[in-house]
Amino acid sequence: MRVKPSRNRSLLLFTLCLAAFLISVDTTIVNVTLPTLVRRLHATIADLQWIVDAYSLAFAALVLAAGSFSDRVGRKGTLLAGLGVFAAASLAGAACTSAGALIAARAVMGIGAAMIFPSTLSLLTNVFTVRAERARAIGLWGATTGVGIATGPIVGGWLLAHFWWGSVFVFLAPVALVIEALVIATVPPSRDPTAAPIDLPGVLLSTLGMVAIVLGVIEAPERGWTSAASLAMIGGGGALLVVFALVEAKTARPMLDVSLLKNPRFTAASASVTIAFFALSGFVFLITQYFQFVKGFSPLGTGVRLLPVATSVAIASVTGTKLAVRIGNKAVVGSGLALFATGLAWASTGTADTPYMQIAMQMVLLGLGMGFTSAPATEAIMGAVPTEKAGIGSAVNDATRLFGGALGVAVVGSVAASLYADRVGAALPPGTPLAVAEAARGSVGGALGAAQHLDPATGQRVADAAIGAFLHSFSGGALVAAGVAAAGSLLAFALLPARPRGAHGAADVAPAVDSAES
Repeated sequence: MRVKPSRNRSLLLFTLCLAAFLISVDTTIVNVTLPTLVRRLHATIADLQWIVDAYSLAFAALVLAAGSFSDRVGRKGTLLAGLGVFAAASLAGAACTSAGALIAARAVMGIGAAMIFPSTLSLLTNVFTVRAERARAIGLWGATTGVGIATGPIVGGWLLAHFWWGSVFVFLAPVALVIEALVIATVPPSRDPTAAPIDLPGVLLSTLGMVAIVLGVIEAPERGWTSAASLAMIGGGGALLVVFALVEAKTARPMLDVSLLKNPRFTAASASVTIAFFALSGFVFLITQYFQFVKGFSPLGTGVRLLPVATSVAIASVTGTKLAVRIGNKAVVGSGLALFATGLAWASTGTADTPYMQIAMQMVLLGLGMGFTSAPATEAIMGAVPTEKAGIGSAVNDATRLFGGALGVAVVGSVAASLYADRVGAALPPGTPLAVAEAARGSVGGALGAAQHLDPATGQRVADAAIGAFLHSFSGGALVAAGVAAAGSLLAFALLPARPRGAHGAADVAPAVDSAES
């Protein structure tokens, strides 16, 4: 049976974008609750890290397996199941009375997200099969995911201002159920018509490899990048993924066709997505601290001031995919990363007195660079994958996003922390109490908190030293992200084909998949 597009394809596209928007909101909405969780659940710093990271780790670990699973058993069914898991885990999270229970709930939410996110993009690709239509749909999908990331802190900040901390999670559940009803009504069934049994060795190796790498990256700033534990986890994860590729190459019906790795349209675009999210996540990690500690904005005020990034990402995602069809992915993605690098280099010049309007202009440039990179690169990835394998293609795209984001926070955060610690120790005024000095070396937030317990003159000098050291670290971290984005631009110009070509170029005009969900 042929997969028939929904009678109202606009409503179908809205539904899939709304599902992607939900997952994007959830990646950032929890961050504004962290200070409250310290008071309400007596969460430690380690607990807070895992409340955030448990979600990302489960998401990254299972996204490849979930994408392959959706191709085999049905994309619509996988999306519905993921929304159900996500809604139930969100309600469970709101009812938690301990940090450990909330960490477990967040991990289950990550499992639901791994089932939802690749399903949205693979369904979209199977409905919009003509390249121009598919590019427009992916542009809108990319726009909603970008807006969702910035919307999370705004929604979370508003909920915390009016309700208890669990409202942040309760909010997500009914939204997921509304989306589920829309999926049932508007999304057609879809799966790989030549579905083979689940590739268990591939699932196991890809999951373990992703767990090891992402866990190693998450913990490397604390353990040290050259520590035995970090090298073992990251190196071991990489080795597992190499074994995964070797096994898949010899498997008759693999979950991932490793010959795709020889297609520069697929590999260069995947690398571009990884680099874009590396730079974006590293910058957001820095700018949120800048707004709160240097400018003194509230969490809600910080979220609102990130809107220039979200708005420009949305505009550039839609425009960028249209341009990619007209002038080619190479020019758009390469230029997008160059814009990104320029914006980051400009942002690195910021001081405590930099006016917000200048920062907003920098964020607009960053958002335009992100939109011109991520959505057109995603369009290139999905165009390189046959429509019947869209689930695993979407999962690879999602995995590159997650890995790039985790690596960006870890690397840029490590660079910034090192620069801050080196500068603040020498800048503290003579006679600073030992406990205050230790708090100041730990973080700018610790320094500002400790300074409040000193006499006004000494406290002001400690605060000035900490803010000066933070601005030094902000500049260094932004320049590292700018350098990575610039290198990515050169890579895209060198390796990304301007136009689709090769065996999978036919995907641009492929018919809908002949299949029905079992």
